[in-house]
Amino acid sequence: MPKQTAGARHRAAPIHTDPKDVSVLTVLSALADPVRLQLVRELAGSADWTRSCGSFDVPVGKAALSHHFSVLRDAGVVEQRDEGPRRVNRLRREEFEARFPGLLDLLIHGDGDAG
Repeated sequence: MPKQTAGARHRAAPIHTDPKDVSVLTVLSALADPVRLQLVRELAGSADWTRSCGSFDVPVGKAALSHHFSVLRDAGVVEQRDEGPRRVNRLRREEFEARFPGLLDLLIHGDGDAG
């Protein structure tokens, strides 16, 4: 059996949902979670493709963080790609704005409280 080196491990590329294929209820549900909202807000303040998944200061473990990013991808909010061992992220601001004008800014800059 061939010996596997650390760099030989491969993971599947992330699957992305186009924002035009997402309902507003899906988006609101995805961003109702405080951890996911924090991820989006941090991404909004970062340049595209500069934030790896592990660079976010959130109170969840690796598996839960992976799940949160999966929900955000499924809602069309973020896009991810692999760069070597790192998975980097970008907020799909332009595509999202075309589908839901003003919603992303409201969610990013809103106080997050219902009242």
